Amino acid sequence: MADSDQTEEGAPQEAAAPKKSKKKLIIIAAAALLLLAGGGGAGWFFFFRGHGEELHAEAAPKAPIFLDVPEVLVNLVGAPGERTQYLKVKVVLELREEKQIDAIKPTMPRVSDIFQTYMRELRPTDLNGSAGLFRLKEELTRRVNLAVAPGQVSAVLFKEIVIQ
Repeated sequence: MADSDQTEEGAPQEAAAPKKSKKKLIIIAAAALLLLAGGGGAGWFFFFRGHGEELHAEAAPKAPIFLDVPEVLVNLVGAPGERTQYLKVKVVLELREEKQIDAIKPTMPRVSDIFQTYMRELRPTDLNGSAGLFRLKEELTRRVNLAVAPGQVSAVLFKEIVIQ
């Protein structure tokens, strides 16, 4: 009986051993595949991904184009009895493309008019500090974009500002 117990116990053990080794083999194969896929992805990321940036660097944005606006000289609104103060501004429009110049030049009288009418309503206190000049720049940019629509001006840049 002892011999029959060993064989009965031995047979199931032998059958269980190949199942365990197959499971281990499948787990090892899956781990190897994951390792290869991860290594391949990392290799692509570090070696091949950088080459595309060189192509993008060649197609970098072009240098902006600048268009001068005629000088604007206006008197500022003051309280009655105060001396009259004047604002002299030289402005440049920043454009993205050179072909925009041809679209904007015919509207330059309108741009000058918009600048004149807006700046004549300013008070000297509106232009105090860098915050006042920033607000002036933003407002002029907004107004010039309305005047040259559908064209688009990137920014209004000051060449000279004199308050006298």
